[in-house]
Amino acid sequence: MANIGTFTKNDNGFAGTVRTLALNVKVKLVPNEKTNENAPDFRIQTGGGYDLGAAWKKTSEAGRDYLSVTLDDPSLPATIYAGLIEDEDSGKHILIWSRTKSAG
Repeated sequence: MANIGTFTKNDNGFAGTVRTLALNVKVKLVPNEKTNENAPDFRIQTGGGYDLGAAWKKTSEAGRDYLSVTLDDPSLPATIYAGLIEDEDSGKHILIWSRTKSAG
């Protein structure tokens, strides 16, 4: 697993940076108005307001809350799946890349 981002929680969501071989961009996770139960809880937007992905609230088998994240962009060879988890030591949130769809 690789750390591809660091985020801080704010009043409305999260703000941080995603860094991969193809991306190095500041993004924010903004609450999404859910129109159905499968809709994402957050939209992931770049500083310019472009949608880069989505995130869903999940709970791990160990009972730990996290966000299941999907990132997609034409510059990427494939969709990135990741989990946004809280680092209990620092209080920051880290974005952990996963090769499988069920990140976290």
